[in-house]
Amino acid sequence: MALSAFTMAARLSRFHNGLLGLRSAFTMAEILLSLTIIGVVAAITLPSLTGNINERTWNTQRKALYARFSQAIALMPALNGYGTLKEESSSGAGDAVDTATETFLSAGLSKVLKINNICDYEHLTDCGFVENIVNLGGSTISTPRTLGELNSKIIHISADSLTVTSSYSQIDTKAAAFETQNGETVIAYYNPYCQGNMNELSTGNWYFVQRKVCANFIYDLNGNKGPNTVGKDIGFMSALYPTDSVIVAPFVVSSKEKDSVSYEEALKYCTSLDQEYRLPNVDELASMFFNQELMNIYDRFFWSSTVFDSRTTWMQSLNVGRRIRGDKIRDDASAVCVKRN
Repeated sequence: MALSAFTMAARLSRFHNGLLGLRSAFTMAEILLSLTIIGVVAAITLPSLTGNINERTWNTQRKALYARFSQAIALMPALNGYGTLKEESSSGAGDAVDTATETFLSAGLSKVLKINNICDYEHLTDCGFVENIVNLGGSTISTPRTLGELNSKIIHISADSLTVTSSYSQIDTKAAAFETQNGETVIAYYNPYCQGNMNELSTGNWYFVQRKVCANFIYDLNGNKGPNTVGKDIGFMSALYPTDSVIVAPFVVSSKEKDSVSYEEALKYCTSLDQEYRLPNVDELASMFFNQELMNIYDRFFWSSTVFDSRTTWMQSLNVGRRIRGDKIRDDASAVCVKRN
């Protein structure tokens, strides 16, 4: 029986659609190839995306922590004089007494900053701090447990110039750690004998910054989760001057420096890297000297952004802690850059 024109057209349409369906389907090889490409792209891009998210998170946490510490330090009437210090009466006597840092935290800082727990220098890891830190140079260092381990030149140093010979010494105080209510772990290093104005300009044009730093803090934003690296989840802050105190948290952009430049060349060097980069001020350089092991930056004088007068500005030695006034046109100092808070 002959097919109607309508039936014939319907069958041809189904046949045509079937052919289209066959042409539009993917083979198994094509599907596997597509999944492989997607996997490769994901493997390349996901670490970068995750890293960017972590960087933004750490940057936000870092600024918030600095703000809380700045407010807390400003509320303390004085930063020096906490705790008891006594050296051994003789070598090996075992009668040394050191309650300085723990007392500074328990009787001082905890009154103005919410602290969950305090751990002595033998139990820093009980507060979540790791035993090793990766510094800016990529080297792994042991977490310092005393001021001397943080930087031996904080404890004793002697240096001279053409006009002045000077030295500085203090007891090697033990560190203590604590946890904040926001989940950060912080180690504190304390100098109970810190000073403010010492009439240093009347005795020459240089002096040691060691005595001006009252407390130093190394913080870990996420405990022992990693990467435990300076410039990422680990950083440092320093509180200077016993009264009218200031706290600084220099975020060093890298361990690279520009050697043998004038003051103006140093300024231009930082802004040429990024408009947010700048020379550190004198207090930030003091903090950087205290924490030089974390930065992996040593020796040499570095320019500061703190101007003394129209002709000179302050320079800082990251080798011995000596601060001098330098003529802006001299070209034997170096530039290191920090990021603006």
